[in-house]
Amino acid sequence: MNFFEPNRLAAAACAILTACSATNTPINAPLGAPKNAITTEVSSIDLADDSLFIGLAFSGGGHRASAFSYGLLKALQSVDRSPSNPDGLLSHVRLVTGVSGGSVTAAWFGYQGPAGMNGFRERYLVQNAEKYMANSALNPLTIARGLSGGANSRKTFGRFLDESLFENATFGDLARQSNIITWINAADVAHKTSFLFSPETFDALCSDLSKLPISEAVAASAAFPLVFSPIVLEAHSEDCDYQEPDWLTAARFNPESTSTLRAHGNVLERYADPEKVKFVKLLDGGTTDNFGTVALAVERAKAQNAYGPLTAEQAVRLERILFLVANSGTESEFGWSQKVAGPGGVALAMSIVNSSMSSATRAAYDAMLLTLNSWHEDVVEFRCNLGQAEVRRLRGSLSGWDCRNLKLFVSEVNFHGLDQEMVDKLNEIPTRLKLPTEQVDLAIEAGMQATRQDPEFNGFLRSIGISGPAASTGDGPAPRLIRPN
Repeated sequence: MNFFEPNRLAAAACAILTACSATNTPINAPLGAPKNAITTEVSSIDLADDSLFIGLAFSGGGHRASAFSYGLLKALQSVDRSPSNPDGLLSHVRLVTGVSGGSVTAAWFGYQGPAGMNGFRERYLVQNAEKYMANSALNPLTIARGLSGGANSRKTFGRFLDESLFENATFGDLARQSNIITWINAADVAHKTSFLFSPETFDALCSDLSKLPISEAVAASAAFPLVFSPIVLEAHSEDCDYQEPDWLTAARFNPESTSTLRAHGNVLERYADPEKVKFVKLLDGGTTDNFGTVALAVERAKAQNAYGPLTAEQAVRLERILFLVANSGTESEFGWSQKVAGPGGVALAMSIVNSSMSSATRAAYDAMLLTLNSWHEDVVEFRCNLGQAEVRRLRGSLSGWDCRNLKLFVSEVNFHGLDQEMVDKLNEIPTRLKLPTEQVDLAIEAGMQATRQDPEFNGFLRSIGISGPAASTGDGPAPRLIRPN
């Protein structure tokens, strides 16, 4: 056999690469009920005496993103903290969504709530999450596996997540334990759409979400192309009779629906058709949606009312909504931008992937901002169209009622505005799953400082009567909430 003959050489190369490929066998179970149960929802009891609603979105960026978003959580925890309220503003967090590195912090906080803050740094952030991974660029086998579809399977990062954090906890465990709406987002690379680990998605796959390990979703969300092979889900569509919900049908064919929502509806239809989809291949969610925009759009469409995902009772009780997006993206200087030649090889491949993710990040934030502003307007209109009797029924009292007293604060918390020396050091932190302790602590401190310095966050604090410098650094005295006598 002459391996230098082009066709035979190509065939031999493909065979070698396929043999080297790290693959993930589907582990998602068939659905044994008509449809999946709701994972987590904010109940009226949770918000009975709460006029605040805080939502958080954590973007990707490896350990840097996990640590930066953890710093944001620490900043919220330090506000209005007292012996009777050790969780500070974290007690008002009702929704968290995450992608890639940010999905680790999001999933852990969604699962454990404020109690998970203790030990997260020690259990995960300062650990080597690459301990089981093949990641040497000098190893030919690693390169071959990467080129064949991914150098690492779920038995590397996913295994570490279960050992260090989740201990094989499932989405069913999350639903039973948590009152925080938690969205984990990946990317369906075949259909070029976002993939949301939600009951609606798994209904279309005829699969039981409650039995799926949380680590599986996080591993999919963080599966950076080439470094990881896709997480694979099986469509069990031949095992059940899927009926598309009315709200999804309406959204798919509504000309006023966003193209993102229509694409989401179309791909769910394909998941339910065994002639079109047998397996779903998932990679890093940052390639399509770095903030969970699709999840928010789906929740709004699913509600089919002005106030969802809130209940009507919550919609009339709320006075302030804060939505913070933690973006730990870095700015890099490339030597090949100063010369004619390059980039090439791995640098070119990484540049293409990173360009896609950066573009998705900008578009996702803009889309999220538009969705939140539209939601806010809808809720205010709903409130102002209510009669007094209905307000009294939903709210319990007309005392202090002002239908327009609902303020929305949205901001992207990032490196801008931090001390330039700190920013330079942050830009040197690679997108890895292991970092030196000093870089982990730098990213945590940056998340705290960036949050406390954020103008929208400070506007939110002033609107609820916070006194003291919200932009204080470190773990010193926390800003306190001034409550009326």
